[in-house]
Amino acid sequence: MPHTSRSQFGFRFIVGAGLAGITLLLAACATTPEAPHAALAEARVAITTAEKDNAAEYASADLTEARQRLALANTAVASEHMLEAERLAHQSRIAAELASARTEAAKAQEVNDELVKGADALYEEMERAGDGQ
Repeated sequence: MPHTSRSQFGFRFIVGAGLAGITLLLAACATTPEAPHAALAEARVAITTAEKDNAAEYASADLTEARQRLALANTAVASEHMLEAERLAHQSRIAAELASARTEAAKAQEVNDELVKGADALYEEMERAGDGQ
């Protein structure tokens, strides 16, 4: 008879452990992940930086995309879709950083074009001065 009580104990232990596991699993599923505050803040900072860099003039499509994705991320947070919100916030930050990079490149190209024009003007002036002698 001791053999029977051991197997009952083992069965009860397994059932108890199984129920505890199911309870933990249900509790984990019922909990909504925390809002991606850091990712949202990073996206806002990147957009603000791009705006200060005048990206609206040089990379308006990228800046618009960044703003739209941030708005979608905020909507996802309100709907408690936190993983989607985090993904959208990261995409927003990347689009804003791309807008800033394209803006820097466009500004650098403008400076380069001005330098080339200045160099060409100097070269022409030197040519004229040389012809006059």
